[in-house]
Amino acid sequence: MTTKLDKVLYTAKAHTTGGREGASRTDDGLLDVRLAPPKEMGGKGDATNPEQLFAAGYSACFMGAIKFVAAQKKVVVPADASIDASVSIGPIPNGFGLAVELAVSLPGLDRAVAQDLVDAAHIVCPYSNATRGNIDVTLSLI
Repeated sequence: MTTKLDKVLYTAKAHTTGGREGASRTDDGLLDVRLAPPKEMGGKGDATNPEQLFAAGYSACFMGAIKFVAAQKKVVVPADASIDASVSIGPIPNGFGLAVELAVSLPGLDRAVAQDLVDAAHIVCPYSNATRGNIDVTLSLI
């Protein structure tokens, strides 16, 4: 089932050439990266790759979702909160697929409160909504 946006708040735009062995640049020029396959996939590993970009994007977005739900619940997110994201790629029956692991650290928060924030963030995070039911996403509270 496709979910339609009620309202567009922002649209990111990027221009990519060469695929995994190329470059990608946003229309505002703030992101301008060379792309290369990692050594594990036969590349030189001398530039970033789409999985790294996805890991950075998902973890940043998920932290934003944690802060959003924390504000609603009147919980203060620790200044040293962090997320370690892992994005794996591998073959699936009809091509290639991804798997994501997000290890969330919310130091100083009661574990039950922290888990509630993680669970609620997973409901509202755009990346979680985009991937739900499509790829394996594992969340852990560390």
